[in-house]
Amino acid sequence: MTTEAIDIQTLRGQLRLRLLSLYHQANAGHIGCSLSCIDLMIATLVLRKRPQDTFLLSKGHAAAALYACLNYLGDISDEELATYYQNGTTLPAHPAPNQHKGIPFATGSLGHGLPIGVGIAHAGKLLGDDSRVYVLMSDGETNEGTTWEAAHFALQHGLDNLVVLVDKNGLQGFGRTADVFGDTAAVRTWEAIGFETVEVDGHDVEAVVATLDKLHTGTAQSGKPKIVIAHTVKGKGVSYMENRLEWHYLPMNPAQYEQACSDVSATYLLAQST
Repeated sequence: MTTEAIDIQTLRGQLRLRLLSLYHQANAGHIGCSLSCIDLMIATLVLRKRPQDTFLLSKGHAAAALYACLNYLGDISDEELATYYQNGTTLPAHPAPNQHKGIPFATGSLGHGLPIGVGIAHAGKLLGDDSRVYVLMSDGETNEGTTWEAAHFALQHGLDNLVVLVDKNGLQGFGRTADVFGDTAAVRTWEAIGFETVEVDGHDVEAVVATLDKLHTGTAQSGKPKIVIAHTVKGKGVSYMENRLEWHYLPMNPAQYEQACSDVSATYLLAQST
């Protein structure tokens, strides 16, 4: 799908409203985590993933953002989406495998998405096909040892069909990432081990799309796996959630939900009509 085919600003607002509705009806948390990465999903999963490619949401606690995107793409029906977080649903708090085309593996146990993605990318190279693998991770997830094992495997095997996107919002479960374990998502760190590395504003959908396109052209460094360090804001689009650690966990009460919808509508939807 091309960026010209849709109104990106409106889509950013519509999908935010959709995931807020899911969290509100379920009285569930992990809202800030979804709002920080929804724009990266729009750029990658909605606008640039081809049928032969694989997209993995390694930070599975942002599942509502994934479900909202897959609903937009037609892979999850409105009726199925309405069962989010309910007993017997195929759409639990963290993505479950073998239920929907766009969810090939269970994720949310942090540090597992990149190893899985590396395995798929390696298989694609062995088969000589044209597939790409996109793995969306959190910055806190780069603390995990399995992340670094997978990264070095990707380097050793020249997996230039692998694109890692890091949702770098600077917050993880118990504090700021810089304070918990240091900045393991630093550009210099990934450059030093050999990844082709770029930085981007993770809320500028057009810039993320342009970055992905550049990484896939002949001018990109061949033989190197790629990583996009995307600077984001936890809770992006909802004034009282932005850069607030507690919205890693808290559900919204009715007044907070109303305010969240008002913020999103004013920023992404009403601004379009003025």
